[in-house]
Amino acid sequence: MPSAYAAPSTSPRSFAAFSPDPLPKGPSRALPQRRKTRTVRLAARKPRAGVHRASWRVGSDAYPLGVGSANGLRWGLGGNNHLMKQSKDLPTPESFWIDTARAPDRTGRPVPGEVDVAVIGAGITGLTVGYLLACSGRSVAVLEAGRIASGVSGHTTAKVSAQHALIYDHLRRISTDTAARYGAAQLAAIDWIATESEALGVDCEFTRRDSFVYSTKERQRTNLKQEAEAAAAAGMPASYVEDIDLPVAAAGAVRFTNQAQFHPRKWLLALADEIEALGSQVREGTRALSLSERRVSVIHTDRGDVRAKDVVVATHYPAFDRGGFFARLEPTRELAVSGLVPADSAPTSMSLDADTHYSVRTTPDGAPDQTRLIVLGESYRTGQRVDVEARYAQLAEWSNQILGLREVTHRWSAHDMSTPDKIPYVGRYHPAARHLWVATGFRQWGMTNGTAAAHLLHDLVLGIADPAQRELFDPNRVNVRSVPTVVHANTVVAAHFGGDRARATLNRSKLEDLGPDEATVTRVGAALVAGYRDPSGELHAVSARCTHMGCAVNFNNAEKSWDCPCHASRFALDGSVLHGPAVKPLERLTPTSTAEPAIDRPDSGA
Repeated sequence: MPSAYAAPSTSPRSFAAFSPDPLPKGPSRALPQRRKTRTVRLAARKPRAGVHRASWRVGSDAYPLGVGSANGLRWGLGGNNHLMKQSKDLPTPESFWIDTARAPDRTGRPVPGEVDVAVIGAGITGLTVGYLLACSGRSVAVLEAGRIASGVSGHTTAKVSAQHALIYDHLRRISTDTAARYGAAQLAAIDWIATESEALGVDCEFTRRDSFVYSTKERQRTNLKQEAEAAAAAGMPASYVEDIDLPVAAAGAVRFTNQAQFHPRKWLLALADEIEALGSQVREGTRALSLSERRVSVIHTDRGDVRAKDVVVATHYPAFDRGGFFARLEPTRELAVSGLVPADSAPTSMSLDADTHYSVRTTPDGAPDQTRLIVLGESYRTGQRVDVEARYAQLAEWSNQILGLREVTHRWSAHDMSTPDKIPYVGRYHPAARHLWVATGFRQWGMTNGTAAAHLLHDLVLGIADPAQRELFDPNRVNVRSVPTVVHANTVVAAHFGGDRARATLNRSKLEDLGPDEATVTRVGAALVAGYRDPSGELHAVSARCTHMGCAVNFNNAEKSWDCPCHASRFALDGSVLHGPAVKPLERLTPTSTAEPAIDRPDSGA
């Protein structure tokens, strides 16, 4: 097995300067999608003063009933809301990476009629495999529903590390070869980014750093020592230590030397530029709606059809959903806050708490006496009914108390999928596929896993893949040890499918009673309706049934989105798709000025 990836044979080119793009600030960046808009009889009166029926509990995972304030200031009963810092002090969600690396507008361009390889998704996997295949002489079209590097890859901590929490002791229990092959792929990904970014002249702030996974709990010492031993046996630069570069009382830690961090969007925008310079194409605002698998497959998009011999699906959650991935992927969402701290007291390494999963790194930000701190944590299942604003406030408060973050200038959320055995799915989309490929399940470690996946996909398309790596990441592998995890995950989905609908049916909240910045999911007539009243008093109403499999969506009060707890589809206030697996928007409902609310029965699947 090779210890590092060979750099494609292409002459270096400088990173082109990009002018600011028209990407709007805030979380709802979905591009316009064609949808039917039905006029229904929904009450559109201004909210009545003093009507507040919030029953969300701050700082807990309890499910809410009825109405909740979306600004984080009125969540909670029984005085619980004093536990959290006022979220009104936090900025509108926006990724620091997107804010500091604007891109040219690639929307509105016609899609190619036929290419050798179509890549769906322009994150780190899609752009890396597109670049590698273009370097190998293939004609490539990278198709992105939104804007490139603005999805999961634009909302990361951007640690480029082979240390993926406490993974190696787990993998060693599968086999020592599994742990070694997994680790080798991660180290090779780090080295390839280092080599290729230098060869291309890309200033993506790639910097070597040590990485730590630590615990403040004495009972974790044995686990940390076992992880250090397993990682070292797998060929990782790992050791057990008791001192870390954070002002916390660590009981012990696993240290990985010579890992890295970078600015992910600067790197990915450079790859997009290189793909085009090599004669291939990158298209934004192009949503893949369906696929016809043939000798030459046809991708049906909202901008026309694209024919390709090979199709790579690199859309975070696999588009088309033909491999049963909805039953084998667990969605997780984590929050990030960022701001400036004094450079002389800031940590210089990367760290992760093995228990709370709080993740810390820093990056230079121009001022010699200050550095930028990035803290990620407060994970929860995507679509779970929690007070997201309160969790942001909790994360900001920890960052303030422990690391001196006085002002949060940016905040965003990261969204990823995990497989039952913690190894990504990379390879044939389904057992019968011959030229349809997929990559997913990076478990919050997409910078190296996504890069490693791109190299394996490149080799699979060219027919030169290493058999051992192909077997390790095979999406169609069967692992008996993972059966309990799969069963549990699907039990959770079933509970949400039935329970959330039942709660909405029992919810007696009325849309006309919503106050400014309040949201609810309730039954109006025969259908479930998701309603939100914005601060100006305008009511936004959409069908509450996710267009993927019909689960009831829940409101994300930080990103102002409707999120599905079953398989993690996310929708903007107008129903447009933010994240798959859904490809169709929620049906938009237009209120009319009537005293008694009513609604027509939504069409099937809306």
